[in-house]
Amino acid sequence: MNIKFNMLLSIAILPKLIEIIIEKEHMDEIVAIEQLYNSKLYELLADEDTWVWHYSPLMLYTMWKSEKETGEIEFPEGQS
Repeated sequence: MNIKFNMLLSIAILPKLIEIIIEKEHMDEIVAIEQLYNSKLYELLADEDTWVWHYSPLMLYTMWKSEKETGEIEFPEGQS
């Protein structure tokens, strides 16, 4: 993983996404982190080539929530 990408993910994206999950799902921080890291979304997010990291933390939360509820990641219209 590219160092700049790793920093972007670790500092700018994941903390905000985890914060949203905790707030909206009323989860403990450890549970939120575990659920995110064990998701298909996280696999895509951690792969720089997918460009999933380009979405806002709120959009990523929506995608994570969709995966949690349906087992499928729902991409924004026009994306896949």
